Amino acid sequence: MDRSEAEAIYDSGRDACVKVLLALANQVERLEGRVERLEGEVRELRRDSGNSSLPPSADPGAGKGRRKGRRSDRKPGAQPGHPGSGRGLLPIEYVDEVIEHLPGSCDRCGHPLTGLPTRGPVCRHQVAELPETAVRVTEHRLHRARCPGCGAITRAELPSEIGRGRFGPRLQGAVATLAAGFRLSRRQVVDLCGELFGMKIAVGTVDAIIGRQGVALREPQERLRDAVRGSPVICADETGWRQTGERRFLWGAFTDEVAVLRVAPSRHREEAEELLGETEAIVSSDRWWAYDHLDPARRQVCWSHLLRDFRFHAESPLPHQGEFGEACLGVAESVFEAWRGFQADGDRVRMRREISPLERELRSLCEAGRRKSVKTRYHRGLARNLIKVWPALWTFVDHEGVEPTNNRAERGLRHAVIYRKLSQGSHSTQGAIATERLLSAAISCRLQGRSLFAYLAEVAQATTSGRPAPALA
Repeated sequence: MDRSEAEAIYDSGRDACVKVLLALANQVERLEGRVERLEGEVRELRRDSGNSSLPPSADPGAGKGRRKGRRSDRKPGAQPGHPGSGRGLLPIEYVDEVIEHLPGSCDRCGHPLTGLPTRGPVCRHQVAELPETAVRVTEHRLHRARCPGCGAITRAELPSEIGRGRFGPRLQGAVATLAAGFRLSRRQVVDLCGELFGMKIAVGTVDAIIGRQGVALREPQERLRDAVRGSPVICADETGWRQTGERRFLWGAFTDEVAVLRVAPSRHREEAEELLGETEAIVSSDRWWAYDHLDPARRQVCWSHLLRDFRFHAESPLPHQGEFGEACLGVAESVFEAWRGFQADGDRVRMRREISPLERELRSLCEAGRRKSVKTRYHRGLARNLIKVWPALWTFVDHEGVEPTNNRAERGLRHAVIYRKLSQGSHSTQGAIATERLLSAAISCRLQGRSLFAYLAEVAQATTSGRPAPALA
């Protein structure tokens, strides 16, 4: 519309002007809505693994045309001067067989040396080898006999340590370990048992063994849950899961030595309460709202998540949002620098002295960012959320055993995430229960430096003998 057209509308009278103004207002409203939608799409397109919780596999162009770093001039492998780390000799108590080799004749003149006493130190050489058949099959024959007194026929009974099943405890433990510890599919377990153990086994049998192990782990799982709840510090996290094609969530709670996982229908507060119970521990987590029922003074939010959030805002093309993000990003980097210093020297007083001005600076930024204004439109929510959980930002400063990140939980869930990607989750409620218990055992054994195979073999033996399964906590 040019000036002459505007003057013509004005000269047409009040009704014509009102009509045009209403039409323009409607058009502006539609365009503002479109701009808002487009801005939201642009914000989402800017999200990647560096400025959000998205995994690297979700980055645009992940796996395609990745930028390669500068090639090193060094050759692959150990560099000159690198100390060797060859395999040493095992202690003699771990040796199954010793074979003595005596010289037959003199290397210099050929004189026979048979029967002569040996001299000097013995040169030892060890060879590790698999047996030709890794699985031993034992047949138990139960005979009958007639009593000479009453004439009754009695059949022998199996000893209590021999189960009614077709597979022994160690083989059952191996099958469960391959599935839960090494994340092999049922078909891969079948193939490996046939290829390496010389044992033919069906896919259904593998599934039945895993199911029985899941049932046997009920009490150990409850003890793991109680041990986690009784710990002074808990790291909690959750991730997606699939069950019979439907969306579920896998919740995990972790300490230094134990882990407990649980497949749940939702990612809501009631699931967090079910996992954590009435614990008095300090809970480390991200800022997901399901943890908001926890006292902020007994909570630690993850600064790694904050670092990515601040980076997202710092990369914004909008000046006020970008300035907020840059300033907060500087605070977060300084917090991590102070934490690394504490890890090096253990001086908590020094760390507290360095953190104190950073706390005041971030509070000032959040107080300014929380105000309702056009300038704070896109970072207002983050500022208000940080003020809401403010004590939980700094718990690590004063409490032993609390870290500023939730890396322990994320590392703990990584095994389960890979398992989910390979297996597509679980296919029944019973399967989900068995999986959560086996994964809890696998991660707990890793945290304790304990053999998962040896533990699951003990569980199978205890089940066969009618004893309670051994505990992990």
